[in-house]
Amino acid sequence: MRGLQGLEDSSSSVRLRAALAVGTSPDPRFIGKLVERCAVEPEFSVRDMLTWALTRHPASMTVPELLRELRSERAQARSQALHTLSKIGDRQVWPAITRALLTDPDDEVARSAWRAAVVLVPEGEERQLAGVLVTQLGRGERETRLSLSRALIALGEVITPALRDATADLDPGVRAHALVTERLLRDPDAGFEFAVEEAKRVVALGTTCPEG
Repeated sequence: MRGLQGLEDSSSSVRLRAALAVGTSPDPRFIGKLVERCAVEPEFSVRDMLTWALTRHPASMTVPELLRELRSERAQARSQALHTLSKIGDRQVWPAITRALLTDPDDEVARSAWRAAVVLVPEGEERQLAGVLVTQLGRGERETRLSLSRALIALGEVITPALRDATADLDPGVRAHALVTERLLRDPDAGFEFAVEEAKRVVALGTTCPEG
């Protein structure tokens, strides 16, 4: 099929158009190839279009394929499957968002898992999810930390007790990240960089909560 061949073209613009075409005219025969391509596609814009194309197909057919990808040894396969599942939004897949994925050693997989988790978490299980997410405070570089803060904040006030405990952690990186997240929860307009600088000052002074 020409559309499927286009997904493997050496030109990213051809691959993008092919994914767009498949999504515009959904065909269940394409699902396997779309999922397979998500695992190896190097261009972000093409991966995003592949995800969109998958969301255009029946969830009853795409979700089982994506769930299988969560067990893949390839990090990109796990990450993109999580991203696509969050876009589909079928809360029945929640049991597949495991602690292992939420703490995956690959930052991109973990970030995708955090974003998927806050979309798919059933009502009443937010506090338990927050308890897992706070174990990742202090992890990674700026983008990873910002992703985690955003995920926690999306859960709302239920994160407050876990965050408060984390502000007393022995690791200064964990304390600072907890303070950043706490500040952004209270004042979403503060900005991540401002909150980071404030948290650094607080940790340097040896206190656990910013003034004001």
